Amino acid sequence: MADKTSENLSQIERDAVKARAKELREQAKAGKNREAGAKQVQEAVAKLEGLDRQIAEAFVALVGDVAPELMPKTYYGFPAYANAAGKVVVFYQPASKFKTRYGTISFDESAQLDDGDVWPVSYAVVAWNDAAEKKFRALVATAAS
Repeated sequence: MADKTSENLSQIERDAVKARAKELREQAKAGKNREAGAKQVQEAVAKLEGLDRQIAEAFVALVGDVAPELMPKTYYGFPAYANAAGKVVVFYQPASKFKTRYGTISFDESAQLDDGDVWPVSYAVVAWNDAAEKKFRALVATAAS
């Protein structure tokens, strides 16, 4: 069965799975160490280029300002932030990771952005500007509360 599954994954997906396993081992060693998490996030951002890097840097600064209580960590190599229970709340997936048209800022279930029967949890980001920053400030504040 494992062979069947690996045959269905692209090389990029297989690499992501391997990277995630390594990431989890490193996070287990570091425990809930803010400095170790911040270092992992900075290393992930440093690997990015162009617009991906610009957005990731702005995202990291925004979360640090709006929700300093969230713990920095990486999530499949993405800059991410978790709540006190260790659950990822928000992360940035750069376009370059899976060769997509745009990067996304996404909120996991623990963000509890619930708004009626349907609500968005992932946002395509093609530019970082005042409007984007305002939108994400409000979303991150809600997600962190």
